[in-house]
Amino acid sequence: MRRLLLTVAATTAAALSLTACGTTEPAADDDKKSGEHLTLTDASGAKVELDGPAKKVVGTEWNVVENLISLGVDPVGVADVKGYKTWDTAVPLKNKPKDIGTRGEPSMDTIASLKPDLIVATTDLKPGAVKQLRKVAPVLNVRTADAADPVGQMTENLDLIAKATGTTNQAAKLKKEFNAKIAEGRRELADADLDGAKYAFADGYVVSKKVSIRPFTSGSLIGAVNAKLGLKNNWKVKGDKVYGLGATDVEGLTKLDDDVQFAYIGNDKDKSSTPFTGPLAKDKVWTSLPFVKKGNVHRLPDGIWMFGGPESMNQYIDAAVAELTK
Repeated sequence: MRRLLLTVAATTAAALSLTACGTTEPAADDDKKSGEHLTLTDASGAKVELDGPAKKVVGTEWNVVENLISLGVDPVGVADVKGYKTWDTAVPLKNKPKDIGTRGEPSMDTIASLKPDLIVATTDLKPGAVKQLRKVAPVLNVRTADAADPVGQMTENLDLIAKATGTTNQAAKLKKEFNAKIAEGRRELADADLDGAKYAFADGYVVSKKVSIRPFTSGSLIGAVNAKLGLKNNWKVKGDKVYGLGATDVEGLTKLDDDVQFAYIGNDKDKSSTPFTGPLAKDKVWTSLPFVKKGNVHRLPDGIWMFGGPESMNQYIDAAVAELTK
């Protein structure tokens, strides 16, 4: 299975020439006293000391960037700005942050030039890079994902970032909206007699003319959300312990049940991510699959980030429910 860091953007965006000051716009009753000292423990077990809620923040991964913006914090630096704009449309950038390089190898010099109060990184970033970043500014390292409790990890990350930025009331609002969206989506699916429906979600890639398909098992964030919607995961493959992602090819799709509802996400701005409308469109195995013949294949809109925060998951729920019930 290709590493997550290498599967989403075909190219790295060039560094933007403009920078903007980050701003924090929390709920009115959040505590924003500038002299308030904060001590937090991040996912690596490190103590993170802040003089007060962080305002100038850099995000090295798209899910933390999404969380920051959702919480009312416009990051001053973002990894792969072009990629974020392509893959995460639920929470658009409101400012013009400095592009700090790739998500796997952010530029230390660029980040240092921004003089951030805080750098939010994830456990996908190499420990050596995190160590270097700590010399620039305090680093809050969040656990990227956990297949044992995907939704719990998503909200835990949101809460930790909210504590660091003084936006805990906004975090509570986001979680409430997410739970309401789950309940609404489940009701709509049940009304359409889809409670307990067999469902398989995937994305895929074309590398050297070879198609790879990535199943989102019940341990993925999408898979966990599907379960809360009352859908039954039909994948037979096992996912990894972090993201709950599996690996298969078109032959592996023959193991799905005939009456499964199959959904996927691609992106026309990244042609390597659209095998279902590309090479597979004329593939005899694909076209012979019972669920393909029945028309039970659903392409969800581009720009839904499958590894994002509550607002990306809200966007996913709306799209999945609309497709399944139309």
